Amino acid sequence: MKWIHAVAWGTVLAGQIGSAGPAVIDEASQLEVQGRFKEAAAVLDHALAGSPLSPGERRQLAFERDRLDRIRKDFPLTQEALFDALRNSLGELTAAEFERWIGEGRFDSREFDGERRFMVSSVSNLYWRHPELNARRLKPQDTAKHDRAVLDSCLAIQRAARTENKPYVLPKRFHVTMTVTAEADAAPAGEPVRCWLPVPRGYPFQSGFQLLATSSPARHLDAETSPIRSVLLEQLAQSGKPTEFRIEYEYTAHGVCFDVKPDQVRACDLGDPALAPFLREGPHIVFTPEMRALSQQIVGGETNPCLKAKRIYDWIAEHIRYSYAIEYCTIRNISDYCRSRGYGDCGQEALLFMTLCRMNGIPARWQSGWNTFPTGKSIHDWCEIYLAPYGWMPVDPYKGIWAMRYAFTLTPEQKRIVRDFYFGGLDQFRMAANSDHCQELTPPKRALRSDTVDFQRGELEWGDHNLYFDKFTYELNVRELK
Repeated sequence: MKWIHAVAWGTVLAGQIGSAGPAVIDEASQLEVQGRFKEAAAVLDHALAGSPLSPGERRQLAFERDRLDRIRKDFPLTQEALFDALRNSLGELTAAEFERWIGEGRFDSREFDGERRFMVSSVSNLYWRHPELNARRLKPQDTAKHDRAVLDSCLAIQRAARTENKPYVLPKRFHVTMTVTAEADAAPAGEPVRCWLPVPRGYPFQSGFQLLATSSPARHLDAETSPIRSVLLEQLAQSGKPTEFRIEYEYTAHGVCFDVKPDQVRACDLGDPALAPFLREGPHIVFTPEMRALSQQIVGGETNPCLKAKRIYDWIAEHIRYSYAIEYCTIRNISDYCRSRGYGDCGQEALLFMTLCRMNGIPARWQSGWNTFPTGKSIHDWCEIYLAPYGWMPVDPYKGIWAMRYAFTLTPEQKRIVRDFYFGGLDQFRMAANSDHCQELTPPKRALRSDTVDFQRGELEWGDHNLYFDKFTYELNVRELK
């Protein structure tokens, strides 16, 4: 069962790998956990070069082999390089203090064949996990403008929703240009490079999508109901030149604020086939004994679905710290990764929330794309829960954490206003391309996916070769149309 929990949620459950595959992957996985990466690679290389493999077996083993290299990319810093980076960021840092922090486990690190390496975002994550150190930053961050802008946005949407007596209010129209650029010679000259780019899907709060321009003719555009909506472009690589893909589009997004009254919420129909997929286990949503114990600790004897979900949301806001993440494709079980460490990024926090909700009979599903807030643009993940009779409503666990831990210039009451708003509320500054996680692109990639869970930055390939994130850059420019 150990290997099943670690790997099975994916192509293995689809029956694509033979009886030898699990044993090989389990052996390589144990070597990887022990830091013996060269030996793990040798085990997988031997299996790939050995007896005939089915396409499913070969693809799964190839992913496991590539995963070893992906993990290395997330941990590039030596101890000396990390110390130098910290000294350039943090005042009055001593070697003794740094050594103590390493001993306390303040930095994510991995051992690679006898050498300890540290996670690429170790400096930033030190401040996220220990916000008291922000006072020692050599270049302190002024968050007041952003904090106030988020608060004002929440209050405006709340007022409009109450005045108009409806959840979708204050629409904004946006013009977006997304550019993805593969580095020069990432693909051989003359080879077609294919690029999938995320675009807004249809939602009650998001509509009016218009694709205005593309750098090359669109080969495919998903229907607005796609759970992972993309547009596919293709261009020939040129020797010594980067390959650029660009799209322009417009769409309209509404602010969201559900006025949920817990005493009117009833248990959902557990037999509803439309809700069933969002009540059960799945990729990165595993009902482990540890997760069940946490659920009991948080929910206790509460029976109201709304109050159960709010208890889970508030617990995460109070107990989970934000941290930049390693790539999702390298993590076996994201929700438990977040639970066991007590920190995670927006998507990891969302999957933890979703897991706890589903365990308690509350349908929960993924939602992701971009946060386009003018003072805080970034790729972003959040989720939705289903509460009868209200239907699907947004929940952004990260914003609850941000409000309570990192909105330094807001008062305690203002922090609670923001936290509570994002349980059933959403600002207009979102571009939502996905309604579920671990979904397949259309048409599917021939190569391995760079992100096997989410879809925000784009996916590139030439032939059956994937272009990983270190081979391309991405940029999203957003302009609100007045």
